[in-house]
Amino acid sequence: MAAQNIPNNNGRVGMAGTSYGAWLTVMGALDPHPALQAAVQQASPADMWLGDDFHHNGAFRLSYGFEYCYMMESSKGITDVTTLVDRLDAYEWYLNLGALSNVNAKYFEQRLPTWNDFVNHPDYDAFWKRQAFAPWLNRVTVPTLNVAGWWDQEDFYGPVKIYELLERHDRENKNFLVIGPWNHGGWSRGDGQKLGRIDFGSATAAYYRREVLSRFLAYHLKGKGTLDLPEALTFRTGANQWTRHDVWPPSRNVNARRLYLQANGKLSFDPPPAGAKPAFDSYVSDPENPVPYRPRPIEVRSGWSTWLVEDQRFVDHRPDVLTWATDPLKEDITVSGKIVANLFASTTGTDSDWIVKLIDVYPEKYAPDPKMSGFQLMIAGDVLRGRYRNNWEKPEPITANAVTRYEIGFPANDHVFQRGHKIMVQVQSTWFPVIDRNPQRFVPNIFRAQDSDFRRATQRIFRSGRTSSFIAVPVLEKR
Repeated sequence: MAAQNIPNNNGRVGMAGTSYGAWLTVMGALDPHPALQAAVQQASPADMWLGDDFHHNGAFRLSYGFEYCYMMESSKGITDVTTLVDRLDAYEWYLNLGALSNVNAKYFEQRLPTWNDFVNHPDYDAFWKRQAFAPWLNRVTVPTLNVAGWWDQEDFYGPVKIYELLERHDRENKNFLVIGPWNHGGWSRGDGQKLGRIDFGSATAAYYRREVLSRFLAYHLKGKGTLDLPEALTFRTGANQWTRHDVWPPSRNVNARRLYLQANGKLSFDPPPAGAKPAFDSYVSDPENPVPYRPRPIEVRSGWSTWLVEDQRFVDHRPDVLTWATDPLKEDITVSGKIVANLFASTTGTDSDWIVKLIDVYPEKYAPDPKMSGFQLMIAGDVLRGRYRNNWEKPEPITANAVTRYEIGFPANDHVFQRGHKIMVQVQSTWFPVIDRNPQRFVPNIFRAQDSDFRRATQRIFRSGRTSSFIAVPVLEKR
C-alpha cells in the first residue's frame, strides 16, 4: 500500500475532493481498499443529465457545456474561451450562433468527442444512465460526508442525491449531509461570510473547515476527539444560523402547504376562488429574444460564480416573465425540505421549457443595509424541458393549447422568509445562454434543429379551479 511509504502513517486513509475530485472520491468508496476510513465528497455530480453540470431535467446547459468542450478538447494550447466567444456579452455571441446544429457546422467540425456525445444522446438513454450513480450506490462502505452549497452554480443536485441514495442503505449511521450558503467550492476558500451581496453574518466556510471537516477527519483517521455530527447540518439562510437535523428532509413539525398563483400578480396560501371560466396569465416566449439568466453583459470571465444570488429585479417586469408575490409577511415563514413547483400551463407550440424561481423579496426599506432594499434573492430556481414531462427516455410533443401539469422539483432548501419580506414566484420559458433555446416546435433532436425550426409561442399559466398552479412548500411550524 502506498501509505506504507509515508512516515508515521497509522494505516488509515481518507479521501476528499471537490467537483470531479469528489466524483473520484465516491468512486473510490464503491469498493474501497481496507485502509480507506473516511470519504468527503464536496459537490460531486451524481447525474449529468438529470441535474448536474450538463443538463437539468433534460434541458441542455449551453454555455457551460459548450465552453467545457472547447476548453477541454479543442487543443492543449487553448487556455481561454474568449479566443472563440470573442464578444464582451456572451449572450449576444450565443444568440448569433443560432441553432445548436451550427456548432459542429461552424466551429467543432465533429472533432470534439463530448460535444458529439451531446448531439448523439439528447435523451436519458443508456449512455447517461451508466454514468449516473443511482445503480451503484447500494451500500455505505465507509463514513461519508456529503457537502453541498445552496447556491452552487454547477453541482447542487449531486451531493444531495448521493446522500439520499446512500441513506437508503445506511444501517450504521455513517452517512452525513452538510449544506452551507456557498457556491461551487465556496466551503474551501475564504471565510464564507458573504456571497455576492448577501451577508450571512458569520464565517460559514471557516466554521465548516474547523468544526466539521477537521473534526470528521481527525475522528476517523486519527481517533481524536468525538464525532458530534448530526444526520444533517444545514445553514438556515434568512435566519443565518446552523441547524441540526436528525433526519433529512425534516419530517417532524413540517406542514406541507401550497402557495397559489392568484389574480393580479398575488401569491397566497389561500386557494383561488373556483371560477366558471379558467383563469390564467400569459406571455409570449420568443427564442429570438430570450430572457438572460444574469444581467447583461454576460462576461465569460466574471460573474459566473455568483449569478444565482443576483438581484432578480433585472428581469422583473419583462413581458415574457410572469411574477406573483405575497403581501409583506406578518410572521417568519421557515421552509425546510423539498420544494416542488406545480404548473398548469399551455403553449401554442408543441414543445416548451418551463423555468420557475422562488424568490425572497427584501422590504423596500431594509434598515440593516439600505442598499439591499427591495432586493430579490432567488432561493430556488430550475428548468423542466416539456418534452420530458412524462418520460425522461422518450420525448413526446406537447399538445398545442392543451392545459398540462408540469412538476419541477428542487433538491433541497432551508430558508426563513422573514417578517416584512415577501415571497415571490417568477415563471418564464427561456434562461439564456445557461440553458439552450427550445425551438418551441417539437423536433426529434434539438441538437440537430435548424434555425427555421424556432417559433414564438404564447404561454398560459393557469390559476383557478382544478388547474390552480401552486408551489408546494414544507413549512416548519412553530412549536
